[in-house]
Amino acid sequence: MKHGTVTDEFDRAADAYDRLVAANPGYHAHLRVSARRLGADSLGPRPRVLDLGCGTGASTAALLETVPSARIAGVDASQGMLERARAKDWPSSVSFHRARAEELTPAWAERELGGPADAVFGAYLLRNCPDPDALLETAVSLLRPGGRLVLHEYSVADSAAARAVWTAVCWSVVIPAGRTLTGRADLFRYLWRSVLEFDGRREVLARMRRAGLECVASAPLPGWQYGITHTFAGKRSEEAGDGS
Repeated sequence: MKHGTVTDEFDRAADAYDRLVAANPGYHAHLRVSARRLGADSLGPRPRVLDLGCGTGASTAALLETVPSARIAGVDASQGMLERARAKDWPSSVSFHRARAEELTPAWAERELGGPADAVFGAYLLRNCPDPDALLETAVSLLRPGGRLVLHEYSVADSAAARAVWTAVCWSVVIPAGRTLTGRADLFRYLWRSVLEFDGRREVLARMRRAGLECVASAPLPGWQYGITHTFAGKRSEEAGDGS
């Protein structure tokens, strides 16, 4: 499925998306776990946080709960998903913007956040980008020196057991439920296939290092998604200069 088509499918599924993820045990709790792995205490008293691929705002809510003093900018390419996010009740410190994450610039961050981000969070984002390396390089460029990047992402390529569980859950629960709630199964078949085709955990970490991130590490999420969903974390070098 081409990238533009994926965005279109997210637009079509937006009205039912919150009901779909609510049926996933641990979905919101797992986002909060990954958000806590940003290390809020190290971000400063009023951190600037970018939520890339924010969707309907589930990841934004996790960030707001974890870092309540933050100024948060949610970014997504899907107009339908953003409309659902904006319709919710948010404090004035939260804003939403339509854009492709890989096309953001430091000038955009200066304009919308008042400076480089102290932290960038991306939930289920890297796998959906046509050029993961370009996305990571962009994310690093948006961070201040020492800023933190956390990705919350599926990765099953390194585990036959994880691939088997993922396929069983998708075809018995996710795809049928998606078809029932939205009248279409395209997005949910894409979800199943894209996770199987995506990088293993070790390759994601290697991509992060190639993008210039330090102290990269991963940690699994608990429950039935153990070995399927992971937190990937790293930071921009403290010595990084502008444009490095």
